[in-house]
Amino acid sequence: MSSMGIYDYINMLDSAADASWLRNEAIANNIANNDTPGYKRQEVAFEAEFAKAMRKSEGTTVDAKVSNLTKSSVRPRTYTDYSEYQYRIDGNNVDIEKENVYLAENQIKYEALINGITAEFTNLKSVMK
Repeated sequence: MSSMGIYDYINMLDSAADASWLRNEAIANNIANNDTPGYKRQEVAFEAEFAKAMRKSEGTTVDAKVSNLTKSSVRPRTYTDYSEYQYRIDGNNVDIEKENVYLAENQIKYEALINGITAEFTNLKSVMK
């Protein structure tokens, strides 16, 4: 841990929380456009980008991997999901039931990430005392 920056984990948790927030906006947009003909659902890619960046540092410790990642190297990316099964005649591929499940799942992830950030700052405060 001595070779890594003290805020590396906090920065990565922050990036993940940003991705979760962006995903929440995309899901809300999908739900709002459930009845819009031709609308294609939006999704956010982050976890796959994070895993790809982590694989670049294979053979090193987790601390070293996180230290090698910079906030700019792993960014959430919003994209239009054309591959989602389209079962509606109007061309819309939003399944409202799935979107509600995705929303609940994302809210749990976001809360866990915020709890992780809070815990890291609590650890820092206890070390500074």
